[in-house]
Amino acid sequence: MIQKLFSYIIPIKIFKKKSERSKIIEVTWANGELVLDSENTNYSYGSLQRILRYGLRNIGYDKILKMDHILLLGVAGGSVIKTLVDEIEYKGKVTGVEIDSEIIQIANQYFDLDKIKQLEIIIDDAFEFVLKTKNKYDLIIIDIFEDIKMPNFLFESFFSERICFLLKNNGFVLFNTMILDEAHNVRNRKYISEIDSNLYTSKMLPRIEVHNELIIIEKSFKF
Repeated sequence: MIQKLFSYIIPIKIFKKKSERSKIIEVTWANGELVLDSENTNYSYGSLQRILRYGLRNIGYDKILKMDHILLLGVAGGSVIKTLVDEIEYKGKVTGVEIDSEIIQIANQYFDLDKIKQLEIIIDDAFEFVLKTKNKYDLIIIDIFEDIKMPNFLFESFFSERICFLLKNNGFVLFNTMILDEAHNVRNRKYISEIDSNLYTSKMLPRIEVHNELIIIEKSFKF
């Protein structure tokens, strides 16, 4: 494909659409791969895929391969799902919760998300879904952004406690956060400090991108 070849020289935009939640959604050929972007940040593939791959590698591919059910809050183009299925060769179930039905249509059209048989997509608000679900999960990935903004509820203790409650024993949370100023640094440190250290092990990974910080929580009883 000519566009793919030329994208090594200059990014080539092939799709653009206004979005109520993310202002603008774009699909672009960049360095030989399709990426999904909002107006101000990468939504799927590209740098975001590298960030979440780094988090999954830190958890351990061997552990992920033994998991039965993974929950993804915030699907967008589904790059982390592709990492799980195509790279790690994870065979278990993936449930993806996405509030924006338009972005799922784009993901299906350009990234073949609907061809992944073990994937269930639920169009719902992540907060509402987390309150309603009766399932427990081996891994919960939180990757929720509205352009460069993160909803406040993600950092509320009620939500984090509910997320941790939904983990199976020895389960993990992988939380992708955005750091744009010192207030966000303080927010992340406060979030970590509120995790019950008697029930969970939590850590922040060294950043591989300037503005993204990954938080990993593991449910591991210490008594």
